[in-house]
Amino acid sequence: IRQPFNVNSLAQAAAIAAFQDHEFLKQGFELNRTGFAQLTQAFDALGLTYLPSAGNFVLVKVGEDDGAGARINLELLKRGIIVRPVGNYGLPQWLRISIGLPEENAAFIAALQEILAK
Repeated sequence: IRQPFNVNSLAQAAAIAAFQDHEFLKQGFELNRTGFAQLTQAFDALGLTYLPSAGNFVLVKVGEDDGAGARINLELLKRGIIVRPVGNYGLPQWLRISIGLPEENAAFIAALQEILAK
């Protein structure tokens, strides 16, 4: 039986190499920190609730009804933006947003603002 989010041996070897590159790690942590701030500032401006995170993603509540996560996910997909709805984890109003590059975050924020304005 395969566990969810399993990692193959090649990915494990790459992770070990990456952990040995301290400058790469520092850049990754900084990119994550600034990306999290970029996203959460936008969520604050939009009045959206989100959860604190120490990872490379943030959970954000995108509506009050149980269809909100799936509906916003579909609208984002139509714009070429992939996020993860988390209704299967009991959070149908929430989306899991991976922190990306500044321009990727900006594209997501612009699309989300447009969708929520409808």
